[in-house]
Amino acid sequence: MLKRTIQIAFLLLGGALGFVFLPELYKLMNLSTNPWLNNPYVSVLLGALMLFILSFAFSDYFVKLISLLEDILIKVPIADLLFGTLGLIVGLVVAFLFSFAVESIPVLLVQQVVPILLSIMLGYLGFRVGSTKRDEILQIFALKSQNAQKKAVADNEVSPGRQKVLDTSVIIDGRIADIAETGFLEGALVVPQFVLTELQHIADSSDTLKRTRGRRGLDILKRLQDDKTSKVVITDEDFEDVAEVDLKLVRYAKKHHAQVVTNDFNLNKVCDLHQVDVLNINDLANAVKPVVIPGENMQVVVIKDGKEHNQGVAYLDDGTMIVVEEGRAFIGQAIMVTVTSVLQTSAGRMIFAKPAEE
Repeated sequence: MLKRTIQIAFLLLGGALGFVFLPELYKLMNLSTNPWLNNPYVSVLLGALMLFILSFAFSDYFVKLISLLEDILIKVPIADLLFGTLGLIVGLVVAFLFSFAVESIPVLLVQQVVPILLSIMLGYLGFRVGSTKRDEILQIFALKSQNAQKKAVADNEVSPGRQKVLDTSVIIDGRIADIAETGFLEGALVVPQFVLTELQHIADSSDTLKRTRGRRGLDILKRLQDDKTSKVVITDEDFEDVAEVDLKLVRYAKKHHAQVVTNDFNLNKVCDLHQVDVLNINDLANAVKPVVIPGENMQVVVIKDGKEHNQGVAYLDDGTMIVVEEGRAFIGQAIMVTVTSVLQTSAGRMIFAKPAEE
């Protein structure tokens, strides 16, 4: 197949050369008066026929040459070949520009020979430079890309540091506002629209406890927005193919290399499985003083009975469960209790108390 292709190329090349050079040859041989030879189609036919006959003698050599070049090019890495080709193009363009200056020299030999030499020399140098310096060229482009990314991050974030994505539980908890006011959190506090929508559904719930927690979360968000030490960003970015809010948070954090701020034990584990950084408010609370201490009095409303005999259960506004010993008799009443102990784990905080003595 390759041999046939070479023979066809010889045929076409012979026709072109016959059309250009044979009329001049006829003049030198004083054959231009022959009406048959003056026909351009005859010149094309003769030139094609002559080179087609020569192709039977030289086609095998061209096949070997092309096969040799093919073997060499296959062994060359694709990156070297690509950058070498780009360098070759640049070298030929430079040689083409230099040829305009050479044309102004009034020496025919210089005008004809020098451009050819420049094309060969600069084309070869361009290919060599492009293939050998490809790593340095890639580093330049990589550096420019990193600088562009840093500039984009600087433009999008007023404060330094990574983004902190807030989930519903940590907003309702409320302690995030106190932490943000201290200035310990760096970076923007991001609240995705799907988290805000879930918070709104909780605030519109028919359940009184849920409604109170949802409205508390909305108040905490407003407090964060009014705080000048923190920047709150509400983003409309969503993931329609995911239904669960927790998985959407994980997807957002992985996409933007952000940190998830939560006090949800299960979300914490899911983030660990997906190798997403988590800032757990409950873990932070383990490292500082608890909000309540044993012996402190507080007023609560006992709303249901507990798991153990004669226990009652109450809740703070942030959802913290208070187990009241001997509190079953006070279900539905607001009573004063005394804190006996506080249990703080990554899953949350639990307060044990008993009715205060009169």
